[in-house]
Amino acid sequence: MKIAIVEDDINMRKSLEIAMSDYEEFEIKTFKNAKDALKSLDDTFDLVITDINMPGMDGIELVKTLNGRFEVIIMTGNATLQRAIESIHLGVKDFLLKPFDVDTLVSAIKRESEVQNVKKKVKSKNTQKKNTFLGTSKVLEGVLRIANKAAKTDASILLLGQSGVGKEVFANYIHENSPRAKKPFIAINMAAIPENLIESELFGFEKGAFTDASEAKAGQFELASGGTLFLDEIAEMPYGVQAKLLRALQEKELRRLGSSKSIKIDIRIVSATNANLTDKIKAGEFREDLYYRLNTIPLHIPPLHERKDEILQIAESMCEINCKKYDFDLKTFSDAAKETLLSYSWPGNIRELISVVERAVILSEGLEISVQELFIQNRIK
Repeated sequence: MKIAIVEDDINMRKSLEIAMSDYEEFEIKTFKNAKDALKSLDDTFDLVITDINMPGMDGIELVKTLNGRFEVIIMTGNATLQRAIESIHLGVKDFLLKPFDVDTLVSAIKRESEVQNVKKKVKSKNTQKKNTFLGTSKVLEGVLRIANKAAKTDASILLLGQSGVGKEVFANYIHENSPRAKKPFIAINMAAIPENLIESELFGFEKGAFTDASEAKAGQFELASGGTLFLDEIAEMPYGVQAKLLRALQEKELRRLGSSKSIKIDIRIVSATNANLTDKIKAGEFREDLYYRLNTIPLHIPPLHERKDEILQIAESMCEINCKKYDFDLKTFSDAAKETLLSYSWPGNIRELISVVERAVILSEGLEISVQELFIQNRIK
C-alpha cells in the first residue's frame, strides 16, 4: 500500500518515517507541504495522511483540492469540533488527534486498506462482467447502445449530464469495452487541479523547467499511453491550456514543459462536463475548435429521477457494500423507505443516493432501515 504523508513539522515527519519503516506492507513517501504533495500524487498512491494546520495550503484545502481522488486520514494537534465535522463532510474517514502512537495510525491505515479491498473486489467483479454499473434501466439502454458502438473506435467522446449522474462510470465502461481495455485508464478532474499546475500535470515537465522542477516527470498524457485519458470537468480547463490540448490531439504529440522535443502519444480521449459548453464558447471561455474535436460523439446521460428503475438497485447494492465495509450484519430497507427513495427527486443524482445510503447504514439502529433513518423525507419535492 503506497501512502503519502503530508506534515510540515520535520520532527513529526521523521518520526513517522522511522516508525512506519517497520511495516513492509506500507510504502511511505513524505512531503513537507501540500504544494509538494500535489506535484507528486498520482494514481500509484492508495492513501493520503495529512496534518490540518500547515503554512500555505492547509489540510482541509488539500482534501478539497484532491476532490475525492484519494482516501484521506486527517491528523492534527489542534482539533476542533468544527474542523472535524468539516473534514467528515469532505469524506475523510479517520481524524487522529496528536499525539498518537504508531499502533493507532496503523490501525487506521489497515481499516482503510480493508475498505479499499472491498471496493477492488466489487470493481473486479464488475470488470469481469464488462459492466461497472450498479443498476440499469430502460432509459439508460439507449445511451449504452451508443456507448458500446463508440467504444469500439478511437473517436473522442463527450459525456454530458448533471453532476453525480455517473459520467466517470461511463468513461470506465467505454474503456473496459474498447480495444484499449488492457492499457491504462487515467481520470483527471480539471476542477481539482490548481490552475498553475494543470499544464505540467497533463504534459509533464523537464528538470529545471520551473523553480521546483528538481527532476523530470511524465505527464498524464504519457502515462495513459495506449489507453484512455478521461478529462472530467473539461469546461474548467484554463483557456490558455486549451490550445495546447487541441494541438496534442490534432498532432498526436506533445512537448513537456521546458523541452523542445516532441513526444508521440497514442491515447483515446473521453471528456465530461455538466456545464453548457455552447454558452462557454459564446462567453469566450471555451475554444470552439476544441469543442468540435472533443465532441465527435456526444453522450447525454439522463439524471437519476429519469432512471427510476435504477434507484432501488443502486441503493441495495450500496447497502450491501457498506455493511461489508463497516462489518455490519446485512441491512435492508423497509417498504416505506423504498417508497421514499423512489419518491425523492435526487438533485445530486447517484452521488447523493450513495451518500444517503452510507449514512443510513451507519446511523440505523436495527437491520431494517426506516424512512426516518434516511433523513430525506422532509426534502421530497
